[in-house]
Amino acid sequence: MSSAAEKAKRLGFAGVNKPKLTRNHPTKKAAVVSTLGPGQENGVLVRFGDQKMGNNYSGKARAAFKSRHAKNIARKGSAAYWANRFLWKAGGHKKSPPKGQKKKFN
Repeated sequence: MSSAAEKAKRLGFAGVNKPKLTRNHPTKKAAVVSTLGPGQENGVLVRFGDQKMGNNYSGKARAAFKSRHAKNIARKGSAAYWANRFLWKAGGHKKSPPKGQKKKFN
């Protein structure tokens, strides 16, 4: 079986636990080869974030995401954990909210 570093390189990542945007993926915004969670010692490809949704566009939106996904964020290596670290961190990745979004964060 290949190591996590070999898997990350084969899949085009800068390294293990280094997320990147997946602009051409039909449904997921980003991905990472993770070794943080239980059973992930050999590296697991984790895709996270909805391609159609915006994120990190205000403090209220970040707080709502963190509150809604607190249990999953606590699970190291989960998709919510990586979304919190990469897409929702303060000053991180930015994208405007979709025009059809019902709840507006200002």
